[in-house]
Amino acid sequence: MKLATIDLIVVIVYAIGIFGLAQWVSREKAGHEKDSSDYFLASKNLPWWAIGASLIAANISAEQIVGMSGSGYAIGLAIASYEWMAALTLLIVGKFFLPIFLRNEIYTMPQFLEQRFGTRIRTLMAVFWLALYIFVNLTSIIWLGSIAVTEVTGMNQDLALVVLGSFALLYQLKGGLKAVALTDIVQVTLLVLGGLIIAWLTLSKIGGDAGVVAGFGELTRRLPGHFDMILSRDNPYFSDLPGISVIVGGMWIANLSYWGFNQYIIQRALAAKSLPEAQRGVVFAGFLKLLIPVVIVLPGIAAAVLAPDLAKPDEAYPAMMRLLPAGLLGLVFAALIAAIIASTASKINSIATIFTLDLYAKYRRIETEAEDAHGRSRQERHLVLVGRVTAIAAIVIAMLTARPLLGSLDQAFQYIQEFSGFVTPGITVIFLLGLFWPKATENGALVGAVASVVLSYLMYLFVPDFPFMNRMLVVFFVSLALAIVVSLAKPAARESNRITMEGVRFRTSTGFNIAAVIIIAILIALYATWW
Repeated sequence: MKLATIDLIVVIVYAIGIFGLAQWVSREKAGHEKDSSDYFLASKNLPWWAIGASLIAANISAEQIVGMSGSGYAIGLAIASYEWMAALTLLIVGKFFLPIFLRNEIYTMPQFLEQRFGTRIRTLMAVFWLALYIFVNLTSIIWLGSIAVTEVTGMNQDLALVVLGSFALLYQLKGGLKAVALTDIVQVTLLVLGGLIIAWLTLSKIGGDAGVVAGFGELTRRLPGHFDMILSRDNPYFSDLPGISVIVGGMWIANLSYWGFNQYIIQRALAAKSLPEAQRGVVFAGFLKLLIPVVIVLPGIAAAVLAPDLAKPDEAYPAMMRLLPAGLLGLVFAALIAAIIASTASKINSIATIFTLDLYAKYRRIETEAEDAHGRSRQERHLVLVGRVTAIAAIVIAMLTARPLLGSLDQAFQYIQEFSGFVTPGITVIFLLGLFWPKATENGALVGAVASVVLSYLMYLFVPDFPFMNRMLVVFFVSLALAIVVSLAKPAARESNRITMEGVRFRTSTGFNIAAVIIIAILIALYATWW
């Protein structure tokens, strides 16, 4: 596959345009110097459309486009449950989690843990999240992104990896979260448009003169097993998506942890100008989630017909891009780059946020409420500088470790889900208890977090055939029981809980409720059709 001159022009125009837009939205008023709130939380002034678009842009990256399309190639539409059940999860986050987070002015997830439990768990989880974000999330995005770039352009993969990481770093280095979030509406528009184009063309090729609808019908006829949303036990991929667990089982543990308590996701909603604005943003993201399988999974399934002999499933999406004519190839390639850059920039910013505010500022005992304006200004400048240095260090580490960690994998998306499943049960336990059970203690939370990793690892060693999604569910309930027992055995002092529920209201607007009913109805229709 080669990019024609018109394709190169499209990609170059995109790169220049999005970089210029990011710098433009990052500008400050004359006399105002960027502080930590500006850099890490976009001045807490994000509108709903930026929140919703940025949630999707942070989530949909190379690991989804390349990885999930590859899983569509191998498994089928069942992998779409990660997207469709996420739409329902976002409604829960908007209705029950955000009112508490925003009322207590939370800016990072480790900060919430300190205010709710204590300093030990804040430090422990901050270190854990930094390791996870750098060595799993950030590496997976730039590695899978480099695969796609190499497939399309023929560029050396290591060079592609460096180019992607460097551009994402420079893109957000000046403006922080504001640069990322306020440009993500462009990124998501390009992503959806590019995905729809490739889905349309692949189905058209399968359908021939009969068109797209006939192509979809032919695809379902030739690959009926690829359209089973709930896999049976005899399916070779049952261990990846174990039947009904995608609706009422372990997938909920992963989704609640990812969408509710994941810094680089929830950070957008925490930067909202108000709670109603944040809730409108997550609803917007929920509707976009319903559309994502069409633009990502469907091309992967089509590739199983059009390119059945691929060496690796993760080559499915790049292989389908070869069908595109000049001009459109450049547009779809730019869409793929947009997703990679947006998500990489989001994770870089969140890594910088956690390190700077949850570790560095605490270690150096830097508080934003300095005694005088001059001192406060100097400390704020210092924190922003530390954040930028951290961002540079994070992407360099990810570049150096991506190939050793991910170079030998066939389906990186499924690997990432399983690895994350070691820790997500514990994260879900400590946050759910912290939000909704006043008697939960720091010792209980620590036991729940540690038990999650230990039990998951033991089950992985001794019952390796046990589906990881079911393992997450079992580990969740065991960790939950241990956290409750330890909390009751040694109650904490009342003042250790600094999270207030005063003024918290879970009642949502009529618009939110109507949107929620529509999303739920669509989900019921989808699963009823392809059960």
